[in-house]
Amino acid sequence: MTLYAIIAAVTALITFLMSIVVYKLALRFKLYPSIRDRDVHTKPTPRLGGVAMFIGVVATFGIASQNPFFKDTFADPGPILAILGAAFLIVLIGVADDIWDLDWMIKLATQFLAAGLIAWLGVQIYSLPIGGLTVGSSWMSATLTVFAIVLVMNAVNFIDGLDGLVAGVGLIANGVFLIYGYLLVREMGQSSFFNLSLLISAVLVGACAGFLPLNWHPAKMFMGDAGALLVGLLMATSAVAITGQIDPSALSAGPSDAGVVGRSQLLGAFIPIILPFAILVVPLVDFALAVIRRLRAGKSPFSADRLHLHHRLLDMGHSHLHAVLLFYAWTAVIAVSCLMFFVFQPYWFALGFLIVGVIVCTVFTLAPLGRRKAVEITVQSAEEGTEVAEDLARYDPLDEASVVRNPDAPISEDVVSRALAAGPESDPRNTEVRANEPQKDQR
Repeated sequence: MTLYAIIAAVTALITFLMSIVVYKLALRFKLYPSIRDRDVHTKPTPRLGGVAMFIGVVATFGIASQNPFFKDTFADPGPILAILGAAFLIVLIGVADDIWDLDWMIKLATQFLAAGLIAWLGVQIYSLPIGGLTVGSSWMSATLTVFAIVLVMNAVNFIDGLDGLVAGVGLIANGVFLIYGYLLVREMGQSSFFNLSLLISAVLVGACAGFLPLNWHPAKMFMGDAGALLVGLLMATSAVAITGQIDPSALSAGPSDAGVVGRSQLLGAFIPIILPFAILVVPLVDFALAVIRRLRAGKSPFSADRLHLHHRLLDMGHSHLHAVLLFYAWTAVIAVSCLMFFVFQPYWFALGFLIVGVIVCTVFTLAPLGRRKAVEITVQSAEEGTEVAEDLARYDPLDEASVVRNPDAPISEDVVSRALAAGPESDPRNTEVRANEPQKDQR
């Protein structure tokens, strides 16, 4: 595991240095697009972070190829060349889209081409670790692999709307998957812990970590479609390279079976197929909701809008940083819980962690609604003509003018503090005072 940590650190260093270089070049030659209506940022910002991440990935693969521990991984160069070639295609089309805003059909066709290249040269889903299920034919295997990779690429790209969001989610998800892959390889009794899947995960962890400092809010540079699609491509390929090639007979369904993975009884036997989806649960949910929403509206599923999960968190009243941290928390809770189901038996500890984590994340996610309600009560109970009533009137949903003046206005901590500090007559918690006040006619 130490060598994988070194691989991740080397990738992070190269990506960070290249991010600085790309950032300065982008500013010098004004390589950044204008701001779109759905964008959250207000200042034109370069979107070429994916280029720096790609350079970091390629450079680290080159360094790893000279390491004797990875001699078996690089013994067959076909899959590795396919992955790097597919990554190059994705970054190329992503950069073009970030600069010229290409038609979605061109981008989708390139994604299928990149995924097809990976499947064609050997990285495929050959088996599903569910009751010894194997894929029926090579064509079916290739088709399933291509669609899985394209799905993950678009799911990751769809959540790329806030500073540091994809980089942080990718760092957490792939960090968990790296640990899981290492434990799985050890449990299956393989003679070498050095394989393609774990190398991809370690490199991707480093690429996300190296780019995050320039992408943290307020971001100096975005990873753009090139970076988000690259993260999705490598995440999917890493999962396929290990999960899709597990020998189902090696997974025990019960203590009497002859499989080598002793922990894989019952639920544990499904973890190899559950975990890749678990670490991507937030992007996949956002992707599914976006597709359904757009199809119901009679639009293309790849048309842009401002109704993604991260936009909804901002509209609820979360700050930019809070919304990003919530995505991190949801990703960590679900991914780590699945990892615990694989590591620990009985499953009560993992189940307890999952339940507590979901409850805590839910409370923090819905917290702004409580603050908004507190301010609404404060405004509605404030004496007419007072400063607090006039200053916060736009937050009153019963005030018709509020709809025109500030629709969906987020409630900040400053607003809450000013409302609750306005005096006992406007404190929503002072029910005795409010009960003695004459009620306003709210029309």
